[in-house]
Amino acid sequence: MPQLSSETDLNLFLPADEDIYANFLNIGDEITDNTSGSGPVCAVPCEGAGQKTPGPRCETIFGQGGMSMDMKRFIAGAMIFLAAALCAVDVEAGKKIGILMFSDEARYIEAARGITDKLKEMGFGEPKTSFMTDKAGANKALAAELVQKYAAAKLDMIITLGTSSTVAVSREIKDVPIIFSMVYDPVDAGIAKAWKSSGNNTTGTSTKMPMSKPMEVLEKFPRVKRLAVLYTAGEKNSESQLKDLQAVEANYKIKIIPVRLATVEEINQLLPEILRTADALFITGSNLVNSQVSTIVDMADKAQVITITHLEDLVGAGVLLGVCANSYSMGQFSGEKAVKVLKGAKPSAIPIELAKKFDVILNMKSATKGQFQIPPAFMKTVTKKIE
Repeated sequence: MPQLSSETDLNLFLPADEDIYANFLNIGDEITDNTSGSGPVCAVPCEGAGQKTPGPRCETIFGQGGMSMDMKRFIAGAMIFLAAALCAVDVEAGKKIGILMFSDEARYIEAARGITDKLKEMGFGEPKTSFMTDKAGANKALAAELVQKYAAAKLDMIITLGTSSTVAVSREIKDVPIIFSMVYDPVDAGIAKAWKSSGNNTTGTSTKMPMSKPMEVLEKFPRVKRLAVLYTAGEKNSESQLKDLQAVEANYKIKIIPVRLATVEEINQLLPEILRTADALFITGSNLVNSQVSTIVDMADKAQVITITHLEDLVGAGVLLGVCANSYSMGQFSGEKAVKVLKGAKPSAIPIELAKKFDVILNMKSATKGQFQIPPAFMKTVTKKIE
């Protein structure tokens, strides 16, 4: 607040009519008249009420013959505070947010919907907040171009969906808050320095889970002894999922077989042999593998090889089993963090958090199509079915 040194300074902030001050303050004694040179006339019983000269109560509030210096200081401060509050509202109303998805996979779209719904619920919806939404089409070169577009757009926040898009944005943009969702391991991917605090301009939620969960599911299928993990080198989320499965392999009687895939042609060439030697396939978050999931599932069903994933939308696309976090709920969770940042919190002060709940999902269509025998012990653990 500016320092006011004289009554002349104060008068710069104040209108001339003292009725305005009284009405503004709502001090209890309604002012109904203002006689020139004699002060206000009170409408409630007090000494001086209804008279041409102010009584003691009026003089206490306004001073003899007018408003006191202390009262002028108080009202000036109140008016400046109100103006500042209104300015803060105006600033909040003009937010510009970019939303970048690495591809148009269903989980990214659902998570983005969860985020924007939460922002709207908390007062940051359109048209108050403007959104710039882009999809990179699973193309890293296009993603890099979009990052430059976002860097030049003077955004108040960037929301990223998926590990690849988050890595691309966080490497290049350091001065805009980044809120992410549907990222498997942000620390291993180099997005954040630690889970408790990113140490930079990022925060968000992670789909990382204990890989003991899908392994426990597979143990309920007695014939599963060999699990082929389909992944793509260079895709951090895919590599992390393989690494986490290998870390728990010794606890189960299931052998992990890494299968690195780099092109669609490799999938078509290698998959028939893989299906002859594996009892189950783990579908990682590899964008390449996900783009061919229908082909992979169709071939696996015909060979009666179980498919399993940690991604809900892939179960919807035909994968037989899933141990998954809900994409929309994860988006809502990230949306809560976005709201905190928009209200002034630093991303590094907001911990990165994991999903709180995982569904065990069975695709009944795939079970019927592949004529799979579903063990009763597994059926007891199912929390969601896709009919």
